[in-house]
Amino acid sequence: MSSNQDKFFNKLVAIQGDLTRQGIEYWQQYSHLGTWQFWTVTCLLILPLMLVYFKIDRKLIFHIGFFGFTVHVLFSYVDAAGIRFGLWAYPYQLIPFIPSLSLDAAIIPVTIMLVYQWTLKNNKNYYLYALLTALAFGFGFKPLLVAHGLFQKYEWVNYIYIFLIYITLFLLAYWLTRVFRWMNKKGA
Repeated sequence: MSSNQDKFFNKLVAIQGDLTRQGIEYWQQYSHLGTWQFWTVTCLLILPLMLVYFKIDRKLIFHIGFFGFTVHVLFSYVDAAGIRFGLWAYPYQLIPFIPSLSLDAAIIPVTIMLVYQWTLKNNKNYYLYALLTALAFGFGFKPLLVAHGLFQKYEWVNYIYIFLIYITLFLLAYWLTRVFRWMNKKGA
């Protein structure tokens, strides 16, 4: 690494460290355990996880679980990029350095996992129900979060783009799951 590159990289690391410290300070002042927003975000994490624990089909647990994990990973990447580029933000957080934990790790994956499971068990069209779920999240749930100050959108982001992100990631997770299931059958 050249001297200039090393200095520049170290500057970026220092800025990131300062940003993390400021994020923790913000959390301590505005998003701590004494706020209703903290407990709302906590419920958005815990309640869906409890629901999936009781509702997931144990015979299909690895199949449904893989699908849900894929949704979780995809949403985590997209959310992290959106936050980093300043397209959206979560003013209230469960953990100060993981801004969208409740959404990415619980409510979104659990909801679409249960939709996916239902479509499998009832021989329904996943594409239709994924579309309906994306519509509900993009034009119902996200505006609700905005109305309560739990999500802020910036720049050019609007609910149409948010809906498109949801449907795209729901479809990608579905296709990735199908590819891995196909590979599993071929290897058996």
